[in-house]
Amino acid sequence: MTGFADLVARVVAEIDQPAALMAQSMGGVVAMLAALERPEQVSHLVLAATSGGMDMASLGAQDWRPLFAAENRTVPQWFIEYHEDLTHRLAELRMPVLLLWGDADPISPVGVGQRLAVLLPRAELHVFPGAGHRLAKNLAAQVAPLIDRHLARS
Repeated sequence: MTGFADLVARVVAEIDQPAALMAQSMGGVVAMLAALERPEQVSHLVLAATSGGMDMASLGAQDWRPLFAAENRTVPQWFIEYHEDLTHRLAELRMPVLLLWGDADPISPVGVGQRLAVLLPRAELHVFPGAGHRLAKNLAAQVAPLIDRHLARS
């Protein structure tokens, strides 16, 4: 892989029937780009603490890149440096979208989730008090029923 487009292409290549995409953090951008490329095949999105392809600094986010790069030296530079503004395309995502956020996440603050909830036509935002960036893992027992209910929506 030589760039973010290759990562998205790899995901899109695996979608051979209607599928729900679930992702966290930068994976959320991959899921959104895949959904934009194959909207007829993506039935639902579940996005946890993602950037959503928006200007994070303007929404009060802490820059995660320096610490992440220092702790993950094998991650390609293209991944760490990726920036793309998807805000002008988010209204194209017409599938149901579940947004999961923690109100104690400095990397993707609640304001990001709130902004995505406005920009995505069929989004539902759930905020977990005291939760940080890894809320999907740390609060799996609380998150799972929300995902089940979300996937039952058409």
